[in-house]
Amino acid sequence: MSTDTPPRRSRFRWIPLRSGRSKVIAGLTALAVPFAAMVGLATPAAAATSATATFTKKSDWGSGFEGQWTVKNTGTTALSSWTIEWDYPAGTRVNSAWDATVTSSGNSWTAKNLGWNGNIAPGASVSFGFNGSGPGAPSGCKLNGASCDGSTVPGDNPPSAPGTPTTSDVTNTSVKLSWSAATDDKGVKNYDVLRNGAKIATVTGTTYTNTGLTAGTDYTYAVQARDTIDQTGPVSASVSVRTTGGGGGEEPGGDKINLGYFTNWGVYGRNYHVKNLVTSGTAAKITHINYAFGNVQGGKCTIGDSYADYDKAYTADQSVDGKADTWDQPLRGNFNQLRKLKAQYPHIKILWSFGGWTWSGGFGQAVQNPAAFAQSCYDLVEDPRWADVFDGIDLDWEYPNACGLTCDTSGPAAIKTMADAMRAKFGPNNLVTAAITADGSSGGKIDAADYGGAAQSFDWYNVMTYDFFGAWAAKGPTAPHSPLTSYTGIPQQGFTSADAIAKLKAKGVPAKKLLLGIGFYGRGWTGVTQAAPGGTATGAAPGTYEAGIEDYKVLKNTCPANGTIAGTAYAHCGTNWWSYDTPATIGSKMAWAKSQGLGGAFSWEFSGDTTNGELVSAISNGLK
Repeated sequence: MSTDTPPRRSRFRWIPLRSGRSKVIAGLTALAVPFAAMVGLATPAAAATSATATFTKKSDWGSGFEGQWTVKNTGTTALSSWTIEWDYPAGTRVNSAWDATVTSSGNSWTAKNLGWNGNIAPGASVSFGFNGSGPGAPSGCKLNGASCDGSTVPGDNPPSAPGTPTTSDVTNTSVKLSWSAATDDKGVKNYDVLRNGAKIATVTGTTYTNTGLTAGTDYTYAVQARDTIDQTGPVSASVSVRTTGGGGGEEPGGDKINLGYFTNWGVYGRNYHVKNLVTSGTAAKITHINYAFGNVQGGKCTIGDSYADYDKAYTADQSVDGKADTWDQPLRGNFNQLRKLKAQYPHIKILWSFGGWTWSGGFGQAVQNPAAFAQSCYDLVEDPRWADVFDGIDLDWEYPNACGLTCDTSGPAAIKTMADAMRAKFGPNNLVTAAITADGSSGGKIDAADYGGAAQSFDWYNVMTYDFFGAWAAKGPTAPHSPLTSYTGIPQQGFTSADAIAKLKAKGVPAKKLLLGIGFYGRGWTGVTQAAPGGTATGAAPGTYEAGIEDYKVLKNTCPANGTIAGTAYAHCGTNWWSYDTPATIGSKMAWAKSQGLGGAFSWEFSGDTTNGELVSAISNGLK
């Protein structure tokens, strides 16, 4: 890559702006009192019909406590914002908060949503937390000016548990469920159908057919009744069933790898959690997860975000198995949710990925003492608190002996030195992989390091075949950010998937150790008048989180594709121009990957997909 060509952006990491995440200070010896009961605050008036706010005291360590408010939309239209008001007695106060703006006037407290969590869809909920002090309980709660309590109405009891579901008409992709009705003093309105602990449908009758399932896969179902004011009763006993076909346990994609990245920061503004892998159907179709990211600093592998990784408390409705975290359990956060995911989908292997675009600057120092670096990574990945969660390590160095966010001068052999040390420490029973550049240009980043030699110690490479072009070139020319092949007018020769794969093969990397990268997002420009690629622009197109970039799940509706170039879709909407992959282009790319004998594909990253996982499905179907 020439020195006047801007570095390719390949891993973007969001650090959300939030208040302090302070928790119980290590070393406190005060007796911690279990306090997980939900406190519904209400006046005797009728319950609010559109939303509720419920307080939970998550933990209490004597001198302070952790509290959480949860706002749930019980209406039929989306909430655009929320404000909770409550009173504390003198001597009780909020000291720090996260995921909301909390203010006070005397003993009255007010919490308002942040910019990213004000909109709540019907049936959805949003929580924020705080650390407080004092013995008092909240009172006089109001949500958007009305009573907070919609959970009960005097004289109206919740419904009973429905009967245990029975299964029938089981096929490769569907199963029919039936159950006996629940009872309620005012009448049952409908039933929530739960699959693997997550709600997948709400129906008015006592039967439901679940479609779109995976052949030869185990599923567990239960049902829960709702009364006329949306009170839910106890969940029924569960029933397990295996769909037919699938070769009696064949993994998704046969012998091909279908890996996706799960980002720890996605649990904040993106509100994407491990449970979303279940509700979207993604978990049944993938083979591996890379958990991103751990940091590399001081010559060691270190924790990336302790709160998201292993401390965040999950409520029952957020949790993979429908069970809430407790204040005193040894492991919470994403790691515990991944453990629960593996219990339900034992075919999934999980690797902890270290580095990425933002945190690659520490690799150069780390490889100066490769054995010590490998030991630090092994000790962290195999920490007894979560050793069972991870099946290996992924190293995302951007880039060895080249420039990314920072420049490295470790030399061509550094990548092999690191790979050999990691394999020696992690042994043959753990996976050791790497995410690598796709710069196939002459004298470019692939040429800068010994990827062929390092491949002997790595199980595979995630070749980042995306972000070739983007609005860091503010005036264009517009070009697909993930071209499969070259085309007339491409801004830089060698910036294609085909060029990258061919160069890596030529350097001795076996095809089966190469995974093709798929971006679950688009890159775009604004000020563009030309629909075809190659047009001029005035800057980056607006995006939800950053200018010039947007999730596929948004673009498919706001700017549908109207053309294809080099195996990638593009769209011209008004003055905006975007390129991104669709299920159709992914299908073509998977066919190409198989023709090249590649080991499979990987995606960056899950939260950009639709709620029904259509891009993951396209990869899975294309690899079969």
